[in-house]
Amino acid sequence: MAPRTDRLAPEARALVDALSAAFPDLGAAVTDAAEARRILAATPGAGKAVVPVGRVVDRTIPGPVDAPDLPVRVYIPERFERASEPRPTVVFFHGGGYTLCGLDSHDATARTLCADADAVVVSVAYRLAPENRFPAAADDAYAALCWAAARTRAGALGGDPGAVVTAGDSSGGGLATVAALMARDRSGPAVALQVLIYPVLDAGQGSDSYTSNATGYFLTAAHLRWFWEQYLGPDGDGTHPYASPLRADVTGLPPVHLVTAGCDPLCDEGSAYAVRLRLAGVPVTRGHYPEMFHGFLGFPRLLDDARAAVADAADAIASTASGRKNSGDVGGITG
Repeated sequence: MAPRTDRLAPEARALVDALSAAFPDLGAAVTDAAEARRILAATPGAGKAVVPVGRVVDRTIPGPVDAPDLPVRVYIPERFERASEPRPTVVFFHGGGYTLCGLDSHDATARTLCADADAVVVSVAYRLAPENRFPAAADDAYAALCWAAARTRAGALGGDPGAVVTAGDSSGGGLATVAALMARDRSGPAVALQVLIYPVLDAGQGSDSYTSNATGYFLTAAHLRWFWEQYLGPDGDGTHPYASPLRADVTGLPPVHLVTAGCDPLCDEGSAYAVRLRLAGVPVTRGHYPEMFHGFLGFPRLLDDARAAVADAADAIASTASGRKNSGDVGGITG
């Protein structure tokens, strides 16, 4: 039986339909990653307003050992030059199923976090699958975190050395928590907070929301199957904690701010991760938006829930440099 599609907020339905119509039919009509990227590149932009920030600098940084350098885009807050107090440094990983998207596709989100959290944002162009399969993206994420933390400690980014944050949406959310796992396992660098926006957390793809939200809400269960096939390949270990952090020992991880959407195949694994973190004593704040879809946070000009989710994420990031505790629940409906 086809899943219900009337749980989506009315103001989101036209947006979801438009996004779905423009998105490649991954795993069916489109099976080649390069073709999927060409389709997306030819799709007209979403018309998102450019959020002003102080400066934007494109550069490359050292990648993992024996791997290529990593392109990054550094966003400097508008008031950066005039203010004296240190700011958070956010290491941001874009979504796209480990296969699609990049610095340009997530420019608006990075700019918004920079402006609203008054934080330096380092957006990372990690290596994409299937050309570079697991653990390439995870290794890149950790290398970028190490670089950003070192530059922050040295004063080169102008941030607070005690307020380094990992953040990302979708597969980037998975990488944000994997980078924190690797930092814990490798004795640093210190991470103050993880901001996980509808993260990809489990290659098992067996949660109830994979069935109830399989179609009708933009991201589909078929898309996710294809993404995992690209990322892991025929021999990849989907049970490895750096591929599926839902299966990891989460003891000793830094606090988490988690965003989930009720009309998202990934909703239940996000909920399960929040439970695991809390049981391990990791502080969690959570914004759950039951009538929203995967990707909604990218449209704060169109959706009230997106504005609320962005504001809560920015507040959580800002709190790392102010000494305020990040605990409890915020936004949407807690679950």
